[in-house]
Amino acid sequence: MAIINFGSINIDHVYQVEHFVQPGETLASSHYQQLLGGKGANQSIALAQAGADARHVGSIHHSDATFKQSLIKKGVDCRGVSCSDTPSGHAIIQVVPSGENAIVLFGGANQTLTEKTVSSALADAQAGDWVLTQNETSSIDAVLEQAKAQGLKVAFNPAPMTESVKSLPLHCVDLLIVNETEAAGITEKESLDDIIAYFREHWTHSEVIITLGKAGVIMLRGEEKLQVSAFSVDAVDTTAAGDTFIGYFLAAYTQSGDAKQALTRGCAASAVAVTREGAAQSIPSIQDVDLFLSANANT
Repeated sequence: MAIINFGSINIDHVYQVEHFVQPGETLASSHYQQLLGGKGANQSIALAQAGADARHVGSIHHSDATFKQSLIKKGVDCRGVSCSDTPSGHAIIQVVPSGENAIVLFGGANQTLTEKTVSSALADAQAGDWVLTQNETSSIDAVLEQAKAQGLKVAFNPAPMTESVKSLPLHCVDLLIVNETEAAGITEKESLDDIIAYFREHWTHSEVIITLGKAGVIMLRGEEKLQVSAFSVDAVDTTAAGDTFIGYFLAAYTQSGDAKQALTRGCAASAVAVTREGAAQSIPSIQDVDLFLSANANT
């Protein structure tokens, strides 16, 4: 069973700062790194690290081909990754001492995916395969529609959340994964109770996961509501925490069908990730996650 991820590949420029830059302010950074990132790439790495057959579909500039190699070394099938003349997508990331981050994003080559790209990538998809996508590439509507038309399961993480998400063919989604901000954007509700009520009424076609940061995660499956608490750790950098959760959850869920166990593994992987700096390189191995779960079995 493959998980075909139509996702972004970004070059992350990460700056450690005392506080987020204010309007009109020039702020010195204490440390700088250039790293592989992008929600799509992060989620593909997390999928592969978790043991899934992760196949990435995306685009990157010719000069950044080493970052494609980084994905391959992490176990991601990159036959669907093309090299483009368009500058690679990139992100400017500020990280403050608490581990929180602020991000400015440039789409670049991530916006060159077309309907033909989608058709080609799905040509050899098999029954039982899943498709995953976010909101950092072009042709998301084609991904959702073509995957559904082929009878594939579709997972959608509408991040970053924009108004354009609401005009997508969301009836094609089988699993929606959102944080509280994204959930509020889709439902136009403010309280968590109202958000849950909205999803129960209007998203009967889809399972819904709402990540709650330090409060853990909720999954809605018909009338059932599963809730798993977050693990308590000292966070260093929250970049890619959500992507790590998604990759580990989806890998476990598609393999076992056990939602509670998959939610727990996703939370554990995310907890390990936030104790490390950076995006892609903070994503733990399956051995790291197993050790963490073993050490925290009674928490």
